[in-house]
Amino acid sequence: MTAEQLRSLIAAGLPCEHLDVSGDGRHWYATVVSPAFEGKRPVQRHQMVYATLGQRLHTDEVHALSMKTLTPAEWRAQAESARG
Repeated sequence: MTAEQLRSLIAAGLPCEHLDVSGDGRHWYATVVSPAFEGKRPVQRHQMVYATLGQRLHTDEVHALSMKTLTPAEWRAQAESARG
């Protein structure tokens, strides 16, 4: 699995305003910004991302995925606080 393939799977299953995926082929990190996360707890957001990957997590095609899941408003607030 490549970063672009993983990115495409997530984007196909969730409307994303921002999506960044990096990793080494087995261990991945994703930042996912989606309006679909509004009103959802972090665990629910992660479950939504995992659902886009289907069986790939169970077959070890994606061994590990760490993620930051944000709503568009949270993303903007984070960017503003980083600017300072």
